[in-house]
Amino acid sequence: SVEMDLLHSNGVLIIQHLQRDYRAYQDFLNFMSYVGDPRNIFSIYFPLWFQLNQVVGTKMIWVAVIGDWFNLIFKWILFGHRPYWWVQETMIYPNQSSPCLEQFPITCETGPGSPSGHAMGSSCVWYVMVTAALSYTVRWKAKSAVTLHRLTWSFLWSIFWIIQISVCISRVFIATHFPHQVVLGVFAGILVAEAFEHTPAIQTASLRMYIKTNLFLFIFALGFYLSLKLLDIDLLWSVPKAKKWCANPDWINIDTTPFAGLVRNLGALFGLGLGINSEMFITSCKGKNSCKISFRILCIAASLATLQLYNFVKIPTHTEYLFYILSFCKSAAMPLTVVALVPYCVHSLMRTTEKKLN
Repeated sequence: SVEMDLLHSNGVLIIQHLQRDYRAYQDFLNFMSYVGDPRNIFSIYFPLWFQLNQVVGTKMIWVAVIGDWFNLIFKWILFGHRPYWWVQETMIYPNQSSPCLEQFPITCETGPGSPSGHAMGSSCVWYVMVTAALSYTVRWKAKSAVTLHRLTWSFLWSIFWIIQISVCISRVFIATHFPHQVVLGVFAGILVAEAFEHTPAIQTASLRMYIKTNLFLFIFALGFYLSLKLLDIDLLWSVPKAKKWCANPDWINIDTTPFAGLVRNLGALFGLGLGINSEMFITSCKGKNSCKISFRILCIAASLATLQLYNFVKIPTHTEYLFYILSFCKSAAMPLTVVALVPYCVHSLMRTTEKKLN
């Protein structure tokens, strides 16, 4: 439509302005794009928070998975273009003189652009973290520390918005999103996170509930995809565009395709359910050692170190279906490691040490 073309062309002007005037901040903006990467939720934020507060850690995974699932459905419905290919195909510029947008190694996302998954995932998780931190300060009101509570509230929410704005600017800077797409992503993420503030049932969910949720999310997404395909609507229309207009074919990664994100998230949710309902979790995280600061610090350090090793595990991409299966298994292994394997090993080590000292 004319209105959408106008919105896109104005977005291109903003991208050109950022790429011209904020060149000195390129490394910082690329870093902020990395900070907003939804994959960091499972490898960095979750291991930290789960050992500090299991309720918050569990909520974080649920918010991240459901938020990214909604992001996928929204992307398929909205058919949002990305700047780096839109400028090459639009007919609104005279004499075929399309603007030149610089691309970067992290520019060539292959899924549709609206809403931004990075902005949505970042706002989801940081909203959970900020509200969790503020929940500890509520009791200050009753102790006449209202001023301290207000200062903490202002500081944490300021940090929240600084991070979200930085992530949004970074995604626009690298020409992978239009401004309206990142704004939509931020507010959609906040809505999803707020919904889970009023969903306590996830804390007591059984393994059967996790499996049912996984099956529902997968069947709905696959059914939606196949239904529209029968109507001759290709929901993977963005992948050929990304491959055609990406400046460097090596920057195209199957890990950014819509179904790759879906499989990754379903694996993480299944791994969380398997871990929380395992005997290893009950023995370690519900035992007497779980209250010790040393136990939690060791679990955090061991979890972060172990999860970084997973980055060295490269999944073969020559067969698409094999990639999805192995990606699901790898994603499931990460929360399972944090929730059950590492705490159980730390618990066993501490118990052995205590026996030797006695």
